[in-house]
Amino acid sequence: MSATDPIADMLTAIRSALLCGHPGLKIPHSRLKSDIARVLKKEGYIEDFKVLKEGAKTALQIALKNARGGRVIVGLRRISTPGRRKYVNSKEIPRVLGGMGICILTTPRGVMSGQQAKKENVGGEVLCHVW
Repeated sequence: MSATDPIADMLTAIRSALLCGHPGLKIPHSRLKSDIARVLKKEGYIEDFKVLKEGAKTALQIALKNARGGRVIVGLRRISTPGRRKYVNSKEIPRVLGGMGICILTTPRGVMSGQQAKKENVGGEVLCHVW
């Protein structure tokens, strides 16, 4: 895993685990990754997540969700990258697949889905799209 974009590494690990049919995965922990996992769980895209303490290191264990023999997460896309940040205000929050997916934003009030950010009338940095 690269140290330059840990969010992209997290999304890639989730995508790879889904394609291989794994029931879950374990990745290095950070507070931002935990917040993204919290939003994914709240929106119903993952089963659960847990922070594991392994000596001096911490890891994030994510249990993936399957629905009727298929996977719940079909695609993930990183939007804002370290080299190109993407900021939006509350009126410019994108709809993913016509409302069938979610966008995850980091706002002054914390990490939240695009729908919740619209309700709270806040904008921020668009981290990723999930569908």
